[in-house]
Parts: sequence; structure tokens; C-alpha cells
Amino acid sequence: MDNASIAHTRWNCTYHIVFIPKYRRKIMYGETKKDIVEILKKLCEMKQITLIEGKVCKDHVHMYIAIPPKLCVSECMAYLKGKSALMLFDRHPEYRSRWGERHFWARGYYVATVGNVNEDTIIEYIRQQEESDKLEDGRK
Repeated sequence: MDNASIAHTRWNCTYHIVFIPKYRRKIMYGETKKDIVEILKKLCEMKQITLIEGKVCKDHVHMYIAIPPKLCVSECMAYLKGKSALMLFDRHPEYRSRWGERHFWARGYYVATVGNVNEDTIIEYIRQQEESDKLEDGRK
């Protein structure tokens, strides 16, 4: 990704982010997985966050995103996790009754800055996550 610009600023702020559902439950498959993908894409668009690459695995989410410098990573994550949980509970009320209100995602997340040097490595790693999940399911 080349430098983007806002107002009088050129920027290239990209991050690899990983987060998990509460208690690392293995519940993100089928309709739930499709809904999470759709919700996260929509929320990124609303905040002008560029979703470069992403995968929703059965027990975690990988995102490679570009966040404008006017936003901080922690605010973006609070927004993405908070709003996505509420939207998911609207679509799947059974999760709300089972785990309590507003508690779909675990509290923390992993974040690493991504420079131009290792961008291809991160993208390839994220793409391989889904294959890794499939192989793991096949062994059971």
C-alpha cells in the first residue's frame, strides 16, 4: 500500500491485529462467520479504516488494516469489537442470552505495526490461517 493522504498529511500506518471471542470459544463458522466478516467490513468502511486483508477463523480474527493517523489503534479496536458485538447479538440473540450482554469478544488484542519490508509476509501468514484451521479440523 502506498502512502495515503488526508488534508495535509501523507501516511502509511498499517497494523496486524488479532483478537478472540471470550474464552476463545470455537464458534465462528457458518452463518456466524459470514455475519462477522460482513459486520467488520462495514464498520471499517464507516471509520475510513482500510481492510487490506483479513480472515475469521473458528476461534480468532486476523486483520491487516490501515488506520488513518487521526485515529488511535485502541479507539479503533474498542469501536470494532464493541459495535460488532452489538450487531452480532442483534443477528444472533442466542449468543446474548448464553454469554451475557456485550460480552462476545475477550478484553485484549494483539497488534503489531507492519512496515513495507514484511507486508507480504503478514499477508501470506493471514491467508494461511484459514488453511491451518481446515487441516486442524481434519485431524480430529
